[in-house]
Amino acid sequence: MRLFRLCFHLLTVGLVLPAQDVREFEKKVAEFSLANGLHFILVERHEAPVVSFHTYVNAGSVDDPSGETGIAHMFEHLAFKGTEFIGSKNWADEKKAMDAVEEAYDRLDAERNKGARADQSRVETLQTQLKFAVDRSEMYVQPNEFARIIEENGGVGLNAAASLTSTEYSCSLPSNRTELWFLMESNRFLHPVYREFYKERELMLQEYRQQVESRPQGMLFQSLLSAAFVAHPYKNPTGGWPSDIANLRRDDARAFFEKYYVPANITIAIVGDVNVAEVRRMAERYFGPMPGNPLPPVLHTQDPPQPGPKIAAVDSPTQPIVAVAFQRPDQNHKDDPVFDVIQLILSNGRTGLLYKEMVEDKRLSTIAQAAATFPDGRYPNLFVFFLAPSPGHTVDENEKALEDLLTRFKANPVDAETLQGAKAQARAGALRMLSSNGGLAKLLAVHQASYGDWRKMFKALDQLDRVTADDVERVAQQYFVLVNRTLVYTAPSRPPAVGRRQ
Repeated sequence: MRLFRLCFHLLTVGLVLPAQDVREFEKKVAEFSLANGLHFILVERHEAPVVSFHTYVNAGSVDDPSGETGIAHMFEHLAFKGTEFIGSKNWADEKKAMDAVEEAYDRLDAERNKGARADQSRVETLQTQLKFAVDRSEMYVQPNEFARIIEENGGVGLNAAASLTSTEYSCSLPSNRTELWFLMESNRFLHPVYREFYKERELMLQEYRQQVESRPQGMLFQSLLSAAFVAHPYKNPTGGWPSDIANLRRDDARAFFEKYYVPANITIAIVGDVNVAEVRRMAERYFGPMPGNPLPPVLHTQDPPQPGPKIAAVDSPTQPIVAVAFQRPDQNHKDDPVFDVIQLILSNGRTGLLYKEMVEDKRLSTIAQAAATFPDGRYPNLFVFFLAPSPGHTVDENEKALEDLLTRFKANPVDAETLQGAKAQARAGALRMLSSNGGLAKLLAVHQASYGDWRKMFKALDQLDRVTADDVERVAQQYFVLVNRTLVYTAPSRPPAVGRRQ
């Protein structure tokens, strides 16, 4: 059982094909943008009568407004609630009922906003009225209607996922149902209804309790981010802070949608048994009516340079866990592929140096893993080591052993065999990622949105192949230093000595 869910960087898709095959692959890719700015990428694969769709919205939790953390994540919950035409028993009456909910909420907020002068008995009355209005609005909901239509037409893999920097929607259908997808997906964007908003808000609060408050690992990860980042929104939970979630309103979601869900901020990748000309016709028909509003502003908040080592403890009676993180630059930095190689050398399963030394040889840890990119690569982030001490061993021992390993790693150039082995493992992983229509559609959309060019998938080949042993040593020496370090551990355990140097 995996103790940690690591947030690894999508680094290696371009490590599969030699240059001549890359050029051949490029001939199979078609792309176009609508007049409103929405960008499409297509790959025809006619081996089977199926097609995969991947919609990538370039907006995630780092874009949450202050006081509204969790609002980007809300769109994962609202993704397939339907439209004015799907999911409602009577849209005209449902809309009136939903508006009545907002009116009831406005009255409650108005009383609460009086602060110490608020009448608590009136607050309780207004809360009861709000609950009644919410229950009444849900009487008109046709649950799971959107998903039912997709499934009855042979669809599989209907999914929504929100992250720090994106919100993604995916689905696969028989190719003769391609136009059905265009109809339904475009309607979600043209006619958003924010159905069951307050029901999903409660589910988001439950998620936070289950994934963070009730799990030592979740508390460790969140404490690590909150300690390592002081200004950048990476410090916030992807799903939002509970106090913010509990106060999110439907109008907050509407404002976020209007700002970030603009065509020029959306990329759609389609891979499978499709015809480019037909896809373009359907794209114009169904997505063309979306208004071409301007792109949202670029996030400008940056963390100041870390002034020195940081340490934090998480109170937990369970098995100790420790995270040791080092500040590193973003995914567009020239050293990004070097960090990926270092991760593969140190933490490539049971063959990684970290596992062999910490788990097999010294038996200090039950788990020893590293993530080159945490929590996300778009902005300066962290290279993180996760360690779970073996029974009878402490956080102190594990931290000291990791420090010793890194000291030796920085002092001794990696041998050619180890370096080439890491690259070979990357190629094998990339091949698996390219094998399915859905996997390729995701990678095309992600790279187009993240780097501005889907060809970055293949340019990564040259970048990684150019990484040398000298690069590995230089980057390790530059970044794996005490001033860059944040150490977080679960108690009970005596804190490691902060003064030790590497």
